[in-house]
Amino acid sequence: MARRARRIKNEINVVPYIDVMLVLLVIFMVATPMMQQGVVNLPAVGKSDQEVNVAPLRVEIDAVGAIRLHDKEETSNLADLKALVASVQAKQTTSPNRPVVIAADKSIRYEQVMNAMDALKQANIARVGLLVQPK
Repeated sequence: MARRARRIKNEINVVPYIDVMLVLLVIFMVATPMMQQGVVNLPAVGKSDQEVNVAPLRVEIDAVGAIRLHDKEETSNLADLKALVASVQAKQTTSPNRPVVIAADKSIRYEQVMNAMDALKQANIARVGLLVQPK
């Protein structure tokens, strides 16, 4: 019986390397969403220099973009930002330093909130802020 001489392979078997790469890919795909998202360091605000004795006017923008103005127990539905500005200016004739807060649904576009804030600022309404809910 004649034995065949072994030939030396000059090829590399890449199947194990492909398996390892696929396992690593799956690990990274699973682990990436679990990684901590970026943290935004917001500026800290100290104590206000003015005491607020008056309830602020509350502008509400709901999920469909409808605008409402709440003044204590009075609520008015407004058509657009011009009506909002006119209504806020009319309410501030009696107390011009009364703050205005904007409460917007979290699903609303940021642009709509900023448009409302910009319209109030351009109408020289001094104290405009955003209303948030604490966790």
